[in-house]
Amino acid sequence: MSVFSDFPSFRAVHQGCVATIGKYDGMHIGHQHVLSTLCRTADVRGLPAVVIVSEPHPEEFFSSANAAPRLTPFQEKVDYLLSYGVSAVFRMTFDNALCNQAPKAFVQEFLIEGLGVKALIVGDDFRFGKNRKGDFRLLQEKGNELGFEVIREIPFKYAGHRVSSTLVRNCLEQGDCEQVRSLLGRYYSVSGRVESGKKLGRELGIPTANIDLEGRRLPMHGIFSVLVEFEGKTLPGIASIGFNPTVENSDIAKLEVNIFDFDKDIYDKRLVVSFVRKIRDEIKFPDLESMKQQMALDIEQARHSLQGLQTA
Repeated sequence: MSVFSDFPSFRAVHQGCVATIGKYDGMHIGHQHVLSTLCRTADVRGLPAVVIVSEPHPEEFFSSANAAPRLTPFQEKVDYLLSYGVSAVFRMTFDNALCNQAPKAFVQEFLIEGLGVKALIVGDDFRFGKNRKGDFRLLQEKGNELGFEVIREIPFKYAGHRVSSTLVRNCLEQGDCEQVRSLLGRYYSVSGRVESGKKLGRELGIPTANIDLEGRRLPMHGIFSVLVEFEGKTLPGIASIGFNPTVENSDIAKLEVNIFDFDKDIYDKRLVVSFVRKIRDEIKFPDLESMKQQMALDIEQARHSLQGLQTA
């Protein structure tokens, strides 16, 4: 068992740990830097490396309608953390009880009695507890008192900017896929199962796979060249994220993917779609013929942008 949500289950497996805490949305290079420190420290101490993840995000708890779109769903986040070498993930439920807990009580009851933290790795801007009054200095004071080490992580910077989930999200909104790749160390990707659609793309000669986003909102819109992972293969294609204003003007953004030179039945199969380059914004066409002509130009641009990238 690698994911825990209650203290008894955790303590039944792990006696003490080295931990870090946060949302870990996006798993960018700043997160990866913290994880390297976490795993290295845990290895030296002979303890498990544990990431405490807030669910839901505090912004989602206080105002779900106005919260920024997630970069990484919880399960994908867990998969990444475990693949990186983390021993366990503790799912910390963010609710009224937690956000109203006094900072000192959080340290005592959650970190020490609950998880047995022997070392905690956080940034010096970390805030916690009621009214966010808990800070790095308080953690140091309690660490000296209770016998756990507090390790400061310096903000990680790239090209002069502090790397953060907000910066990644802003770059996605602007369609800067290359900058996002630098910030993540990989292309930004979205996974989901293929669901049945209206088959309009097939009627136009450009069949698309409709990805079930399971209610997830994406932080960008438009037409993109993409790489699609399917059954161990990486295939080139083009994707649309938008509201389809020419045909239906949906209230919910949809992700549709056309895989080049591909004709297999993939309904209910899971795809991973990686965004390589933004081609254009979504626009409303006067008719389907105009849309079809533009789609042909988009595909040509997408093929060109994907040349030289490894596919198999």
